This record gives sequence, structure tokens and C-alpha cells, in this order.
Amino acid sequence: MKPFPWHEAIGFGIGVLHLSPDQFWRMTPRELACAVAAVRGPITAPMDRTALDNLMKAFPDKPRGE
Repeated sequence: MKPFPWHEAIGFGIGVLHLSPDQFWRMTPRELACAVAAVRGPITAPMDRTALDNLMKAFPDKPRGE
């Protein structure tokens, strides 16, 4: 089981949501998760290798100056 990401949670609550420490510590984990989802949007699965390969084919890197 992964430990709860306290550093990220506190940083988001105080730094992004601008909650006071008292407001932050009174929130439930579910309330914090809803606030995070409202700001960041829903969590999506990371891109798989096939999708990355298709993206690289559609938009190949070009040397500078071209």
C-alpha cells in the first residue's frame, strides 16, 4: 500500500487552493480529492507506447532551422 502523499496534498491545499492550515486540516480526504479533481480535471490513463508512436509519426521532430 502506498503511503498518503502528504507533501503534495498540503502543497495543493495551501499553495493552489489558498486554504489556511486550519481549513486544510478540517477537510476530509474525499473533500480534498474533489477539490483536486475540480482544478486539475479527471485522472486519465497515461499514454501507451502505440499512442506515443502514432503521435511521433504524425508530428516528427525537425532539426532547428527547418
